[in-house]
Amino acid sequence: MKLLQKTGLFLAAVLMVVACGPGNNTVETGDAQEVAAGSGVTLTVDPSSSKINWTGYKPAGKHWGFIPVTEGEVMVEGDALTGARFVFDITGLKIEDMEESNENYPKLWGHLQSADFFDAANFPQAVFELTGVEPFSAGSIEDKDEFVTDFTPAKDSELAGNPTHWISGNLTMRGTTKNIKFPARVSVSNGTVTAKAGFNIDRTAWGLSYGDESNAVDKAKDQFIYNTVSVQFDIQAN
Repeated sequence: MKLLQKTGLFLAAVLMVVACGPGNNTVETGDAQEVAAGSGVTLTVDPSSSKINWTGYKPAGKHWGFIPVTEGEVMVEGDALTGARFVFDITGLKIEDMEESNENYPKLWGHLQSADFFDAANFPQAVFELTGVEPFSAGSIEDKDEFVTDFTPAKDSELAGNPTHWISGNLTMRGTTKNIKFPARVSVSNGTVTAKAGFNIDRTAWGLSYGDESNAVDKAKDQFIYNTVSVQFDIQAN
C-alpha cells in the first residue's frame, strides 16, 4: 500500500514524540505501531551527510551536538515512499557547544553515555522505522507550555521550518520503543531523497529520567533538567 503519493521521503527519529493523531498539528508520542512494509527501489542513506542534532536544556544553560547515522535505507515504489529504517550510533554522540579539549567535555559525554541517560553500554544504538506518512495540513503547530527560564526549550513551531508532511515511526532507544509523529520537509530529485525535520521529544518516555523536572520540588531553585529535548534530522538517501 502506497503511503505517500507524488513525493518520496524517509525519516527518522531521534531522541525525541508522537502517536498518529489524524489531521491534527500536534507533535506527540504514543505506543509502538506496525512498521510499514517496504517495496520497490531501495535507496541507501549517506552517513557522511546524515545526522540527528540535539539540544538539551536546563534553567542555567543548554548543551547541543549531534548523533551520527551509521546506516539506513529508504524504499520507494514509483514516486511513493513505502518504508524506511535508520540506525544511530549513541556511542558516536558529539557535543558541539564546547571543545573536546575542555576538561568538562569528557565529564558531560560520559554522563550522557551512562545509565543516567542513554545507558550506551547496554544500548549503543537507536533505531527509527517508518510507520506512516500524511500531508502537512495548513495551520499552526501546537506548542507545549514550558516552565519559563532564561533557557526555556525552543517551541515545536519554531523548529518545524516549512514542513510538507507529517511523518510517524517507531523510535527505539534505551530498549524502549515509542511511536513518534513530527513535521518534516521532504524533497526528491535525480534519485536522491532528502528530509529535514525539527521537533521536540520528552526524553523520559525512553527512560532518560535523570534530573526529571516533574520531580523538582521547587522549580524556582532551577535544580532540574527540562524533559524536553529538541531534535533536528538531516537525512539524505541515494
